[in-house]
Amino acid sequence: MSSDMQVFRLPDLGEGLTEAELVNWLVAVGDEIKVDQPIAEVETAKSMVEVPSPYAGTVAELHGEAGQTLDVGKPLISIARSGAAPVAPETPSSAEDAVSTGIVASPEVDAAAETYRTEEKAGSGNVLIGYGTPGGVTGGRTRPRKASVGVVDREKETLAESPVASEPAVAGTRIPGKLSAVISPLVRKMARDHGVSLETIEGSGASGLIMRRDVEAAISTPEAPAAARTAAKADAPASAAVAGGDLDSRTGLAVAARTPVRGVRKAVAANMTKSRTEIPEATVWVDVDATALLEMRAELKKRAPHDTPGLLAFIARFVTAGLKKYPALNTRFEVGEDGSQEIVGFDGINLGFAAQTDRGLVVPSVRNAHQLSARELDAEIRRLTTVARDGKATPTELGSGTFTLNNYGVFGVDGSAAIINYPEVAMLGVGRIIDRPWVVNGELAVRKVTELTLAFDHRVCDGETAAGFLRYVADAIENPGGALADM
Repeated sequence: MSSDMQVFRLPDLGEGLTEAELVNWLVAVGDEIKVDQPIAEVETAKSMVEVPSPYAGTVAELHGEAGQTLDVGKPLISIARSGAAPVAPETPSSAEDAVSTGIVASPEVDAAAETYRTEEKAGSGNVLIGYGTPGGVTGGRTRPRKASVGVVDREKETLAESPVASEPAVAGTRIPGKLSAVISPLVRKMARDHGVSLETIEGSGASGLIMRRDVEAAISTPEAPAAARTAAKADAPASAAVAGGDLDSRTGLAVAARTPVRGVRKAVAANMTKSRTEIPEATVWVDVDATALLEMRAELKKRAPHDTPGLLAFIARFVTAGLKKYPALNTRFEVGEDGSQEIVGFDGINLGFAAQTDRGLVVPSVRNAHQLSARELDAEIRRLTTVARDGKATPTELGSGTFTLNNYGVFGVDGSAAIINYPEVAMLGVGRIIDRPWVVNGELAVRKVTELTLAFDHRVCDGETAAGFLRYVADAIENPGGALADM
């Protein structure tokens, strides 16, 4: 490879992640780019992030297509140094070049990728997400491509000038000789999720740009040939389905879909499996009269309609106070390589909370939550929920919790046998608040009742500690005024 060529490998995007899905290229072959300019959007198991370039120069080659999963340490982009002569694609002359173009696998290059990952963790100077070089810029394109069409904004279908994609065709992903309009990652993902080929869609936007409405129309009104193929397939004998591998051998039913497990879903699956495998968990629960808490919040809302914390923020405040009283639930159980075991305690509380997003369930955490008031907790919970749902939460925000609060009551359920968010040792779940008959001062009354469920690691504490913590939070909910006065 020429000495004028700089190869930027996919960096470790945080928390020891080993792969990422390439969502969208932000540059194209031939573009002039600057140091720290975003070159691609990638989705990890934790968040959607932009990858900045550590080099300046001309984009010579893009190592991957949108939707492809790339390993950390493998080539991401090749950049010719500024002032160097244009470099035409060459036949690979080394093991590294061959692997970077997807022609052959090489143990030597795999070893190089592993070395790269190791050096990054040690701080070799490669640019990581959130750690750009001083004086970074976010410069746009400095050299136009040969043709241009519109591009769809992520949130709105507004148009701006943008070049046509002109990457080399990859078998099965592009019709030779046909240029597809550049579309937003959102529209591309919608088409991919519904099995719609973008090559068959005529865009209704400027210069044939494919809009969201075009994909929605294709989903609701499939093409006649596709419908005919589907009908023919339905009418085909079972033997043909078996021959084509479309029948499940165990059930005898047709396979409707196969969904790759990756990104957030893959991380959740691995984490939950590890939790169930390693943690001997136990569960305790209690019904709680939340009437007084709702009445107190309603009264506060009358005084400050736009500055009243939500119920979850008040409960979060009670939880942090409870964890200070019962610190065993705010720890981590570690096993050393030699088999030694220890319980690691923390000087502080990072309170995680479960948030459902389009990418799956994530657990952002409020750092140093024990130092925040209910109003401050409310603001931070709202902020983290927004960035998590937008896919912009950082690995630190998603992976630094010491205890998790899960409000599954928003889904209309009363309780859950929750799985602890590994490597934490406990999780508190809050069910829906409903009207239930309740005895008050010896008389039957209708009260606002919820169920609290605590799952805990029996290695770090016994039932007495777990029950004490749960009862503390329950009492605070039933008598919020007195509890807040003592905090």
